[in-house]
Amino acid sequence: MIARFQRAFVAGLLVLALLAGWSLRGHGLLAFLAGFLAVVSVYPGVLAIEFVALWFINRRDIAPRATAGQLLGAWWSEVLAGYVTFGWRQPFRASAVPDGLDAALRGRRGVVLIHGFLCNRGLWMPWYPELRRRGQAFAAVNLEPVFGSIDDYAPLIDAAVQRVRDATGLAPVLVCHSMGGLAARAWLRRRRASFAAGAADALGGRPPVAHVVTIGTPHHGTVFAHLGHGHNARQMRRLSDWQHELLREEGDSRASLFTCWYTNGDNIVAPTSSAMLPGADNRLLPGVGHVALPLQPALISATLDLVAALPPDQPAA
Repeated sequence: MIARFQRAFVAGLLVLALLAGWSLRGHGLLAFLAGFLAVVSVYPGVLAIEFVALWFINRRDIAPRATAGQLLGAWWSEVLAGYVTFGWRQPFRASAVPDGLDAALRGRRGVVLIHGFLCNRGLWMPWYPELRRRGQAFAAVNLEPVFGSIDDYAPLIDAAVQRVRDATGLAPVLVCHSMGGLAARAWLRRRRASFAAGAADALGGRPPVAHVVTIGTPHHGTVFAHLGHGHNARQMRRLSDWQHELLREEGDSRASLFTCWYTNGDNIVAPTSSAMLPGADNRLLPGVGHVALPLQPALISATLDLVAALPPDQPAA
């Protein structure tokens, strides 16, 4: 669904930019290009406003504050990542790479990739070649309905976890960007509730996942969610009732299952410390934008190294 919407948006933007340039064609080629670029540059302008707001929001945050140079670099990284992600990978390439569930990967830890708000599995395009090179199974979900409740994504995650486990024989690692990390936590909560109620455990009583990696996830909400649309956006508002309930039901020990990547250049998760979980392995990658964060080669490599280094599965207590 989101791919169709983004394809239509890209087409509409290009038509609008061409019309703007065409209206100035009588003043020469430079005027035509200026009109075209005036429309295309709206996105960098909106991002600039977000980064200025981030500078003020983070004044009293406990996370390391970005320098002006880091924010400028984060803005540029986000401009490039946004054009590539929303203008090409998600609208046109989301289904180009199928899940990697070859039977030859049995015995090697796999991953489930969970995207965030207004995204789809096309976000993970830079991950697929590296996963294949390392011989790691993977499944990437599309979270739909786009504006639904985060809790309702649990069956999609459950099915993906089961597919990877069937292929490898091992509990996978969840790798989650932005809202995807909250969806993973909501899924874990539902799994625990089902187990406590005596429901059949399709995973044979073993832990459903080996680890959870979140990347720019608003674990404690974000002030920018007040500008979003849909039930999931309301759940991601700063310190929402839904988040309080999730934290209360998880308990303190749950955080040790998590590695949380965050950046002080995050133009969506604000304040920065919202992407951290107390007791988790919180890792800072400074000066990178929100969409650009999961696309960083250093982060991809470090995360997949973590997956490969996990110890063998243990039976559930």
